[in-house]
Amino acid sequence: MATKYLLGEDQIPRYWYNVMADLPTPPEPVIHPGTLKPVGPDDLAPLFPMALIEQEMSPEREIPIPEEVREALAKWRPAPLFRAHGLEKAIGTRSHIYYKYEGVSPAGSHKPNTAVAQAYYNAKAGVKRLATETGAGQWGSSLAYAGGLFGLEVTVYMVKISYQQKPYRRSMMQTWGAEVLASPTNRTNAGRAILEKDPDSRGSLGIAISEAVEDAASREDTKYALGSVLNHVCTHQTVIGLEAIEQMKLAGEYPDVVIGAHGGGSNFAGIAFPFLRDKINGKEVRLLAAEPASCPTLTKGVYAFDYGDTAGLTPIVKMHTLGHDFMPPGIHAGGLRYHGASPLVSKLVHEGLVEAVAYAQRPCFEAAITFARTEGIIPAPESSHAIKAAVEEAKKADAEGKSRVILFNLSGHGHFDLAAYDAYLAGDLEDYEYPREAVEQSMAKLPKVEL
Repeated sequence: MATKYLLGEDQIPRYWYNVMADLPTPPEPVIHPGTLKPVGPDDLAPLFPMALIEQEMSPEREIPIPEEVREALAKWRPAPLFRAHGLEKAIGTRSHIYYKYEGVSPAGSHKPNTAVAQAYYNAKAGVKRLATETGAGQWGSSLAYAGGLFGLEVTVYMVKISYQQKPYRRSMMQTWGAEVLASPTNRTNAGRAILEKDPDSRGSLGIAISEAVEDAASREDTKYALGSVLNHVCTHQTVIGLEAIEQMKLAGEYPDVVIGAHGGGSNFAGIAFPFLRDKINGKEVRLLAAEPASCPTLTKGVYAFDYGDTAGLTPIVKMHTLGHDFMPPGIHAGGLRYHGASPLVSKLVHEGLVEAVAYAQRPCFEAAITFARTEGIIPAPESSHAIKAAVEEAKKADAEGKSRVILFNLSGHGHFDLAAYDAYLAGDLEDYEYPREAVEQSMAKLPKVEL
């Protein structure tokens, strides 16, 4: 039985798959936070180069990948597909479990797939500097790496609790030449306003996004880069699923269920969207997003128009949201801390084409430990949610007397997240379920959008 399935560099995808071409109904408009009217390309120009704005709005099914981007991707792509023989044996399942491993990238996660594309298009447009935010650090380190490839300065607003808990991610960004700031900072109006209310604020992705957007909008030489949520980001990540389709052919199987961890949506979209095209065309395949119970955006969030950041500087999009004032609990160690979700993923959940499930963090770390001891890879805490979902799917199939083919995205390794494993192994992690009442309170603060 084969353990891994590999593709040659000539099989790196030449096109990104744009799921908007196959949506059953059109996406909701993006709303300007000032006028509360639908945005046009010019409204987004202060933040993004026109090539990315066009991709954000494109109805085309296939978007060509520039050769310079494919050359950069070739440093780690195509990424390997593994059959999880050890995990299957450990849990005693008759199902076949496969995982697409994105930890082979320089930053150790799937994030460089879009970072190199965004850096390329910004550099081509004459941009000199990028501002961004990061939570656990995978995105910040990926953009720092990509910025170096294309000669861009990079400033990263890193959520303060992660800045403190993950010093080596910070070191990684600085090694690649990025400036890293603990958010909230005194550098921006948004940061100063938060610190005035709470001088000890641990920060959040929403706050860090506000700071990065304000930074980018205030300088002529700077644009903003986002590592998840937006349509063009999800599109760039589809190289994962496009490769996986070809690798599953090598394995002689087709998945019954495709699983990805879900925070903002890019890693889930990357593995799932190419299979969604098959699903829409009649294939029997389930698409499952696995998220933390402490940040249950898809499972408890409301499908509504909301800001992408805390200060209300970003465009307003229709998505599953916990409310833009959401503050993740300090005990939450598993990543995936964003209050909102990709509008595309949210729409597909709303229309019943994508399923969502939430797990507490201790069972996820337990699954990650089992995986590490049987497959040899220490997973990123974010990825542990997908592992937990894969194990549960296998157990359900066994209970039903069935055998399933299960594919999940192992979105990165956990080498820079060992403090979270330390906390788990020491018994210091608590399970926390975000209360529905807190979501309901935040809904009163949603922007009033009338179409």
